Order: sequence, then C-alpha cells, then structure tokens
Amino acid sequence: MKLHALLVASSLLAFQISAFSEDLPPFLQSVIAPVPPTTPAAVAAQNAINLDNSMQDIYANALAVYQQNFLNSSPIILGLFTNTGGNFILYRPGKDPLTAPQVPVAYQVVKGISHSAMAVYQIIAPFILEPSSPSWRAPMRIWRESQKVTLDSADALDLPADIKANVKELLARNIAFMDECLKSGTFTLQGIEDYATGLAPFIQKNVEFAARLQVGHWMGVMAEWKKLLGNDWEKTYGVTNTLYVTRTNNIFYTIMAQFFGKEAINSRLILLETTEFTTEPATMLNLLSRIVADRALGKVFFKNYYLMDVELVSTGSRDAIASTEANQLKIPASAGAYTVFSGRKAIETEAKKLGFTPLMPPLAPFHSQEWPWRTSQKDGKGPDSLEEALDSKGKTGN
Repeated sequence: MKLHALLVASSLLAFQISAFSEDLPPFLQSVIAPVPPTTPAAVAAQNAINLDNSMQDIYANALAVYQQNFLNSSPIILGLFTNTGGNFILYRPGKDPLTAPQVPVAYQVVKGISHSAMAVYQIIAPFILEPSSPSWRAPMRIWRESQKVTLDSADALDLPADIKANVKELLARNIAFMDECLKSGTFTLQGIEDYATGLAPFIQKNVEFAARLQVGHWMGVMAEWKKLLGNDWEKTYGVTNTLYVTRTNNIFYTIMAQFFGKEAINSRLILLETTEFTTEPATMLNLLSRIVADRALGKVFFKNYYLMDVELVSTGSRDAIASTEANQLKIPASAGAYTVFSGRKAIETEAKKLGFTPLMPPLAPFHSQEWPWRTSQKDGKGPDSLEEALDSKGKTGN
C-alpha cells in the first residue's frame, strides 16, 4: 500500500512539473523550476529557525547600543600585538582614544635580524629531500644579498655595543652558511642543524634584549595611564588578543596583570583568542562589549553574572555537576581548562560506549581568577623556558 502511494505521489509530482514547464515561456524554463513540495513539520521547523536568525539581527542592533553605553561609562585599555612590538590604546569616556608611543625601533631591528635566520631555513627546508634542486638557489642569492647589505650598514645601528656585535655575528654566520650552500650547490640536514645550533645563543641574546625593551616600554605606559585614570582605574577594563602560540604566558596580559591585580583576572582583565596575530581595535571592542553585555543577560536569566562566559545550553553540564562522579572530578581551575561546556554528560556516555576513557576538562566555577592559560606543572614534560630548551642538561622531552 505504501509503495502504491509513493508511486502515485511521484507520478503526480512529475505531472505537475511537466504542466508547470508547459505553462512557462521557453526563455524562463531554464531558470525557473517549481517549488518542491514541503510538509507542515518542515514549515514549523523553519519558522522556529527563523526566530534564531532574526534574533541575531536584534542582538546585533542591541550590541551597538551596549557598546556605546559601555564606552561612555568605563575606561578600556587595548593591548594589541603588532610586528612593531605592540599597540596600546586607552579609551576614556567622553574623550578621544589615546594611543601610546611605539616601542623603540631597536626592538624591530633585533627582531628582524633574528628572524632572518629562520628565513634561511625556510628557503631550503622544502628541498631537504632534493637538496641538489636548483629551485632554492635564486631565492637564497637574493636573501644573501639583503643580509650582506644589512651587515655592511650595521655599524650605524643605534644599539648597545654588545648587541650590535651580536647582530653582526649572527648576520655573518647566516651569510657564511648561505655561501657554503651556494658554492656546493647542495646542503645536508645535519649541516642545517649545525648552523641553527650555532646561532641559538645569538638569537637568545637578541630575544632577551628585545624583551627588556618591550616590557620596560609598556610597563611605563601602563604606570602612566593608571595614574592618569586615578579612581576610574577600579572600573577600567584591560583586553589583549592572542593566537595559540601567544596564549601561554601572554606578555601583554602579564604586563597588564601587574597593574590590574589578580582580582581582575577574567573579570576586568580579559584575554581574547583571535584568528590573526594582529587584530583591529574595532573587533576587540566589539568582542569585549559582547562579553560584558552577555554577562548582564546571564544575571537576568540565570542569576549568575559570569555564566555566559561559558557555554549557555548547560543541561548536560548541570547533570554532571550534580552527580557524585562529577564532584569527585572537581579540581582547581589552575590544573587545566575551567570551562564547563554543554553536553558533558552526553560526551562521557558516548565515549564509554565507544570504549574510550572519557577525557574531560575539570569542573570549576563559571568565574575563576586563575591565569587564562596552562599553569599546572603536574602534566606535561620537557623544558618550560628558552634557557632550559637551549641547555642540554635541562629537562628531558620535547
């Protein structure tokens, strides 16, 4: 019976399409087709989906108002990563944004020279399995010339004597390695590793010098701005951006933390994970405004100001929090991620079905003043600083 009904429905649809096509003039038949039949259930589902789509427009319009009100009531400091050592902007209610002076140019000088060695590696690394290929030679000749020009003018660099000698030696070693590769027309992996290992102490010295320049500069800016804001400091927000690699021990976040204090961490001092190393101020302000506005929403709907900092749909999470097993799993936020996400209990159940031991983030309060990155030494292995990484007697492991 069901098969008969299906055949009848199919025949009817074919007849409708045929009749529809015959009623259309030829010039429309190739671009217009009959609307496929739908069901009441599909219509109802789409009506519900449209509510969420429309809500996004309503939310966007409201967010613009929230952001303006936020800027009119609270000072905001943005610490943005740039290739020049950073960009700090202070927004004060009723005043034009105040952009801090840039890090001294010596920062960019030592950074550029240190990175030049990595570029040598990038030129030849794609050809490690075919080192005699001529494809890397022309780019290397061009790069060698650029480094030679820099070395020839290095005496005029405004750097301390020991740092100037350090960058000159680094450039000279780069050039010597490239000359050797170009002369022989080939290279070896061992040769690359020996070259890189020999450069490590020079790069490390540059890194230490650049860090002192950058940190000293921005610590001075923060001290000046905190004094400028006076009593308004207690309602000031600090925000910086991060990629995956800059999340651990984020330098700008750490600098700002010295002035904001632990009580502001994840409250008024916020680390925003972004998809680009450089992020536009407008994007950062939009994200911050969304966080603060959503916190108010969370307080109204769920009686908790920080609940919206984590996943909203938390039925599964509440079940997990209430369970005896979850209480046993609860450990300090400093031992890992502190977010409680939707569907935790469902993931645990499905993992067990598949024979996995559930691997879950620890349960912790919605709001935590722990650092927003890895802080526990209980897990992991290997060095935890550049000095240890370069010290053969340091911790084992990668």
